Amino acid sequence: MLPSKSRLIVGSLLVVAFLCIACKPARKTADDSNTMIIMNNGKIRHAAVAGQFYPAAAQEVNAELKAFFSKFAKVPQRNDIQAVVVPHAGWGFSGEVAASAFARINPAKRYKRIFLIGPSHQVYLDSISVASGYGFYETPLGKIEIDTQVCNQLAESNPHITFSERAHAREHCLEVQLPFLQYWLKEMPPIIPIIIATDDIEKCIALKQTLEPYFNTDNLFVFSSDFSHYPSYADANKVDHLTGEAVESGNIQMLASVIERLESKHIRNLSTCACGAVGLYTLLSFTTNEPSFNIEHIMYRNSGDSEYGEKDRVVGYHSFIVYQNTDSSQNFSLTHEEKCLLLDIAHNSIESKLRGIPRADFPLTPALKTKCGAFVTLNKNGRLRGCIGHFGEHYPLHETVFEMARAAAFEDYRFDPVTSSELDDISIEISVLTPLRRITDISEFKYGKHGIYIQKGGRGGTFLPQVAFDTDWTKEEFLGHCSRDKAGLGWDGWKDADLYIYDALTGEVTKGAEVDGSHFFDMIRVIKN
Repeated sequence: MLPSKSRLIVGSLLVVAFLCIACKPARKTADDSNTMIIMNNGKIRHAAVAGQFYPAAAQEVNAELKAFFSKFAKVPQRNDIQAVVVPHAGWGFSGEVAASAFARINPAKRYKRIFLIGPSHQVYLDSISVASGYGFYETPLGKIEIDTQVCNQLAESNPHITFSERAHAREHCLEVQLPFLQYWLKEMPPIIPIIIATDDIEKCIALKQTLEPYFNTDNLFVFSSDFSHYPSYADANKVDHLTGEAVESGNIQMLASVIERLESKHIRNLSTCACGAVGLYTLLSFTTNEPSFNIEHIMYRNSGDSEYGEKDRVVGYHSFIVYQNTDSSQNFSLTHEEKCLLLDIAHNSIESKLRGIPRADFPLTPALKTKCGAFVTLNKNGRLRGCIGHFGEHYPLHETVFEMARAAAFEDYRFDPVTSSELDDISIEISVLTPLRRITDISEFKYGKHGIYIQKGGRGGTFLPQVAFDTDWTKEEFLGHCSRDKAGLGWDGWKDADLYIYDALTGEVTKGAEVDGSHFFDMIRVIKN
């Protein structure tokens, strides 16, 4: 599960070089804890880093932005982008990467609001600061109104949200995004600037719950983050490739586990894998629970690719866009109650056979009657105790889960049958599988998001998506292990085999555990489309 605190080090940018220098933020002071409910008083948050991270004169700002966006003049544009992930270093290093994401937005799209979310490089509050104390943010391209009404509503609904002027006054991570939006969008809507000045992941998840009513196509969310800080050029490419895949998976647990593993390697000069990881956790809190969302990677560079950068110590920059799939066949999902019912059905399947009691009746929804595959995995004291699954769309989901649970308990040839004395120690994990989709290129396979099924000459094998959470493999190693260890085709056998991907909605519960809204996040892992 997710650690209670992230171990990322939030850095501050070296203004002269446009690169980040790691520093420990100041600790919270008493006057930072007061929630301020303020109407738009006209106070202006003046540009703090113009002339340092980007030009100070409007003419020069427009000229640089024109040059950035001209490189993406022919890219497809979308009307349904709900979020972007963009870097916040000096434009000379990361401006092109930021523009690559903004350029995917149809400039004629009329958003009601823009939420800007980034990490604090200035202060540590152990809370989240929303810019309710200002009426406007100002850049060389003009003033932008702040929606103080929404700011106040957020603060009223979440005890972790406050206003600290120190969090905003000198912070660059949101300011550097604003000229891109002013230049690109035909109509600039009001903004809600949010600085996450805590490393508490639970507060990032709580922020998601507060923002949920606004996370739709009416609004744009801009998540500001750089990636690896200060490794060598070669190490940055490796580290950023893994964290980029984790973000693209859309799964919060995938990102947390990748960051944890990378930090444990003590890579030379690597101070953080993503300085804006707190915002990324908030973003992935949305996508982990919603099968319809797609996170598309747009561009990667690091400071060593810039004419101003060196290769021995670099900072990495990714860009992503987030939108919802329109193909309804890829959007199968289960409600909280349906997931709980499946876990009850699986447990009843095993218990009824062991104790010779009748099979229980459960209320069945249309989703539970949908024909699709499933795997049921049994674990005892953290170790595998049985796993059986079924691909295909031959049986209703509830029946597949019932039969696979019983098969995992009593028919897995690798283990003795489960006994009554073990039942209380058995945890059950269910992976509901979407229909298989054949792919012709591994770029279509999103590591940590998709499961893989490899088939050739009557042999086949699969890895569920969550295997990626517990290993230190690359995508290619994942395929190699599946090909060799599961399909029996050898390490490179996948290269000329038929490849299929699928999504899985996965939940786990131990008998006696309380399954309700407050505990469900800790017990169920959703790996969505």
